[in-house]
Amino acid sequence: MADFVQKSTTKTAARVLAAPIADVTTFAGIVQDVIDDNPFGCTSYEVGGVTFDPVSKSRESYTARILYQDDDGKTVGQITARSGSVAGFNGNITELLANTELTAAMGGDPARDAENERYLCALRCHDASGETYYVTFSRDQVRISSYADDAVVALVEAWADTVPALA
Repeated sequence: MADFVQKSTTKTAARVLAAPIADVTTFAGIVQDVIDDNPFGCTSYEVGGVTFDPVSKSRESYTARILYQDDDGKTVGQITARSGSVAGFNGNITELLANTELTAAMGGDPARDAENERYLCALRCHDASGETYYVTFSRDQVRISSYADDAVVALVEAWADTVPALA
């Protein structure tokens, strides 16, 4: 039997945030700033004749949570709604809060549970050295994964230090 031989060393690093990112607007703004401003100095690249942007969204998910409360403030039901975009997230919240039939069926008044909303967006980044890595934002941490060169962490960390919401 042949042995497996290590071909590369990929690493993961995470920064746990002191406080969760306040809301989806702030979260989306941080992600869009990385895509628009390219603070890590990423470069476009080509695979199979297709040119890719230096930084691009790899995946994203936004989860809203609506609680239904009776007149005493007791939770009598809840609904979570997951979407693949901020627009879908906001649309889900609007529709759920306005749905009178659902409100009647749940037996309580709807209230947005913003504290327990979840946001996630993974960005694919192509370093000038040729390395491709991921920076994944969630509401309570930033994770760098699939990198080999520690200079990648230094770049992302230096940038994150300038963004107050990522403290």
